[in-house]
Amino acid sequence: MSDNVLEVKHLRVEFPTRKGLLVAVDDVSFEIAQGEILGLVGESGAGKSLTGAAIIGLLEPPGHIAGGEVFVAGHRIDNLKASQMAHVRGRMIGAIFQDPLTSLDPLMTVGDQLVETIMRHLPLDAHQAKERAIELLAQTGIPAPEKRINQYPHQFSGGMRQRVVIALALAAKPKLIIADEPTTALDVSVQAQIIELLKRLAKESGSGILLVTHDMGVIAETANRVAVMYSGRIVEIGPVAEVLHNPKHPYTKGLMAAIPDMNEATEFLHQIDGAMPNLANIPAGCAFHDRCPNKCEKCSQLRPHLVTAAPNHLVACWLMENGKEAGE
Repeated sequence: MSDNVLEVKHLRVEFPTRKGLLVAVDDVSFEIAQGEILGLVGESGAGKSLTGAAIIGLLEPPGHIAGGEVFVAGHRIDNLKASQMAHVRGRMIGAIFQDPLTSLDPLMTVGDQLVETIMRHLPLDAHQAKERAIELLAQTGIPAPEKRINQYPHQFSGGMRQRVVIALALAAKPKLIIADEPTTALDVSVQAQIIELLKRLAKESGSGILLVTHDMGVIAETANRVAVMYSGRIVEIGPVAEVLHNPKHPYTKGLMAAIPDMNEATEFLHQIDGAMPNLANIPAGCAFHDRCPNKCEKCSQLRPHLVTAAPNHLVACWLMENGKEAGE
């Protein structure tokens, strides 16, 4: 039996359009262990949010999974019917989105929403569900939960609403939580509180967390491992400290170089020249080769696959040979 709560194997997501086929996620594979937080990072349009949406079964038509497999706690879910996925969401997979107001009904108290979710997925009566709802609000750091359970979403601050959404995600004791930019709309001090909450919940509940974000700072503080996406593909994946402090892929190196160093006075920030290619017209070979300062002839002809650069550290780059960067 695998200890992984999530296994994604060769996932491919397509969007048929009038101008051709758009491949938004292309041959993506990774896994998340119990209690582990995997950060999925990349610039806008890289496909990270669509990867999360595909896993949880919330792709907007005509988008669809065109290939690959998704397993949660050993059960394959990518081939389930919509009615079956509705049961999986909430029970096996919880979701935390960027704007808590999109997840909460403004006309229902937070308690009613929690109780409804709990009773839908767990064999509890109304009284037991309310007790669990109060317990969840307390667990997520909401003061006076016995009182606040009867309040409406607009009576909570942004940070407190996000805690309510986290409580909803945990309501049915899911194996996996998809957190899509859960701290972006919050101020820095509240961000830190939510980050600490996610870390504590992963440790205490054993749930695996897929943390989708563009913020390297959030990744550094929260995740155990990080996967870097570019043009719908994972180009590097490994332990957070290893990837952030010793990046191997030229794209990851560019991302890290763009972060200002607080100990150095710098007039200009580093930038990666060019732009990410149109997903409907991804070039042959490595999708990053047009922007790469170290490209070779092979980069524009053949697509690189993930190879081992260090223990548990994989990189998709032709500059890597036998686990070492070319030229070392």
